Amino acid sequence: MTTKEIAGGVVHGMPADLRKALMSDGAAIEKWKSLTPLARNEWICWVITVKQPETRKNHIKRTVTELIEGKRRPCCWIGCIHRTDKPISPSVQWVLKRQLGSK
Repeated sequence: MTTKEIAGGVVHGMPADLRKALMSDGAAIEKWKSLTPLARNEWICWVITVKQPETRKNHIKRTVTELIEGKRRPCCWIGCIHRTDKPISPSVQWVLKRQLGSK
């Protein structure tokens, strides 16, 4: 794997801004390489699904920091809803309905 080739997830490819942030810290990139494809997918989805550019920057910064701290997945997040290899769990369906204002 070259420096430009950083593995993405099972659904999501590696976004350029996250790649740049990971490449800027040797410890972060080593931790990233140790993640499973599903774990990498969770981090990428957590970064790309936000609406505001400032929130995305914050998520990227937190990804680098939290990887270095040893976290393997984003904390307190419902998970990637883009996966088609499995149905969305009932608990995630409940959260999504609440976010949309349904009960």
